[in-house]
Amino acid sequence: MKKIVHFSSVHGRYDIRILLKECITLSNKGFDVTYVVADGLGDEVKDGVRILDVGQRLPRRLGRMIFTTKEVFKKISSIHADLYHFHDPELIPVGIKIKKLFPAAKVIFDSHENYADDIEDKEYIPHFFRKLISNLYRTYENYAVKKLDGVIAATPSIREHFKMMRVNVQDVNNYPFLSEFDSSASVSEKKYDAIYIGAMSEVRGVKELVDACAIGKPIKLVLAGTASPEFLEVLRSSQGWKHVTYLGQVDRARISELLSFSKVAVVTFLPAANHIESQPNKMFEYMSSSVPVVASHFPLWRKIIEDGKCGICVDPASPEQISLGIRSLIDEPNKLKEFGANGRLSIVNEFNWEREADVLIRYYYELLGGGDFE
Repeated sequence: MKKIVHFSSVHGRYDIRILLKECITLSNKGFDVTYVVADGLGDEVKDGVRILDVGQRLPRRLGRMIFTTKEVFKKISSIHADLYHFHDPELIPVGIKIKKLFPAAKVIFDSHENYADDIEDKEYIPHFFRKLISNLYRTYENYAVKKLDGVIAATPSIREHFKMMRVNVQDVNNYPFLSEFDSSASVSEKKYDAIYIGAMSEVRGVKELVDACAIGKPIKLVLAGTASPEFLEVLRSSQGWKHVTYLGQVDRARISELLSFSKVAVVTFLPAANHIESQPNKMFEYMSSSVPVVASHFPLWRKIIEDGKCGICVDPASPEQISLGIRSLIDEPNKLKEFGANGRLSIVNEFNWEREADVLIRYYYELLGGGDFE
């Protein structure tokens, strides 16, 4: 039995991509899987995956990047595995050290974002430093990943980013499970006009979405996710806020329930560098729930949403267009039903984790050089 170690200094133990999709998929396929985390919640076994905790990570980024990563390295260096799979750019130096320590083992980086582009949109970094830090990281990443055995990319655009570096890269997309979001509620049962799920910030276009709720006939919007106190105050100042039900963070079961009672789901991110070629989880979860989507008019998103006839794309910076887009769907029940069914069909035929799980397992078998893929 091949031994696998996943590790992260940032993500939680129940991270959807890392634990629920990758680790449990590997465990179910017969691999011996350990996931090393830093959250202070102790060790446990979850669905066949051994979770080892190095203690709560430090709250400040610099402290985490220096001290938490050291604790993670100490833990994983005590585990002799066939393959080490890490999930944070701050762990690239740890991955290189592990490769030196266990040269026969395979070490791969799971790049959830194009981090060089992402740095340019980080609000906590002063504007005049962002480009410099982005370029420094890009140079280091290009040098460092060549010392690893491979890279897993969360989207095709991230795959292309690493292909230019001539590394062994495979995209494993973060699509939903076929069974997790499968709404059967009829349009007549839906009490919300629109829903947005996920982290809320300026660059994610949530202010424009809330503003849209007060244009023309009011739109009843439910928001479920986290937002900073400062950004919540910005949202509360909008004329559309009186039409909003704000729930804060909710669990996966509640997300599924909320989607089943929503007519339209919205993902109108603003055109930041790391958004235009992204594939937001929420977009596919909306589609999986048979809920029509109003999305940003980025070319990739148009191809998924409009070519799939499961929603419409609008200018995310325009509350007027967002309002018109939502209205054009909720005022036509037949279109709602048709677009919702088309979205679900796209998930069943293409955008599902079950297909991506096969890609992940095949990539592992190729790296480890043994056994046939079944």
